[in-house]
Amino acid sequence: MIPNQSCCDAVDNAYGTESREKPGSDIIDYLKSIDRTWLLIGLIFLAIAIGLPSHLLNSVRFTVNNLWSIAPFLLLSATVAGYLEAASADRMIGKVFSDRVVLAIVSAAVFGALSPFCSCGVIPLIAALLVAGVPLAAVMAFWVASPIMSPSMFVVTTAGLGVEFAVVKMFSAIAVGLSAGGLTLLLQQMGVFRSPLRSSLVSSCGGDDPAHKLKNGVTAWRVWQYPERVEVLREKTSAMVLFLGKWLTLAFVLESLMITYVPAELLGQWLGSGSSWAIPLSAVIGVPAYLNGFVAVPVVAGLIENGMTPGAALSFMLAGAMTSIPAAIAVFSLVKRALFFWYVLLALVGAMAAGWSYQLFLTLT
Repeated sequence: MIPNQSCCDAVDNAYGTESREKPGSDIIDYLKSIDRTWLLIGLIFLAIAIGLPSHLLNSVRFTVNNLWSIAPFLLLSATVAGYLEAASADRMIGKVFSDRVVLAIVSAAVFGALSPFCSCGVIPLIAALLVAGVPLAAVMAFWVASPIMSPSMFVVTTAGLGVEFAVVKMFSAIAVGLSAGGLTLLLQQMGVFRSPLRSSLVSSCGGDDPAHKLKNGVTAWRVWQYPERVEVLREKTSAMVLFLGKWLTLAFVLESLMITYVPAELLGQWLGSGSSWAIPLSAVIGVPAYLNGFVAVPVVAGLIENGMTPGAALSFMLAGAMTSIPAAIAVFSLVKRALFFWYVLLALVGAMAAGWSYQLFLTLT
């Protein structure tokens, strides 16, 4: 007989068993094990079902439809990021861009302004680029320029606000992207933002990092020939899909509420003024009030008819496109807090500068 064992059993019976059998302890432990983001999404849907039951079906349908539309971008971006890491090519690609970082910034800003990505659709691609080691400055240039303009958005903006406004918005996207990339590069040269991604995403979004299984980091493009690399591809891809998927789900749920309960008339009351504060106020309010680019065009057209200056309208559309609440939530989940606030600051200052510049141009011409 082992004397210590009986003593331990006695203590366990006196304290441990009683604590394990407390009423509701299993439920509490189960709730603690659920991912907090998914738990929050469930609580929001529960609140909608109780407080706004007529909106529940619309909110679910809106969220599902948007997730379905963004799924190809999410899957493609996650697969590319997983493949580059599985092939041990991520560092090589990062080095190529690092050696030509200025050219990368210019190319990213121009391509971003012409790309077809929306403010949420660009997030998976941003994650893939950062994981692949592309310099943050170039990624930031693409990051802020891409949501502002796209080929379809150019057509819609031209139809609703005129050719001049659409062209100004397109060049503003390029200018803001170049400024964001250049300023970010300057800060990085000073030692800031050395590791932009959250550690949870770097380490397989919270799981064990499988990349240590690869030998010596030697590049092997034919990933399918190596079981350990296929495993890295599978684990990295699925981890990124799950990680970004939950945050995009939360973003779309909140956007469904905003579209219903932030009417255009309310925006008109806030932004229909031509005061000296119109441009900065438009940029600040554009962050929470901006819905999506296609909805914003008729809203802004109505605001201009009610006295909003074109410069304030441009500021509202730029700030809203770059930092709308759905996009901001996804960005917050992706990068460290300091970089998140830097991204918001770049968007607000860039939007204001573009608005003031456009208004000055109209005054002088």
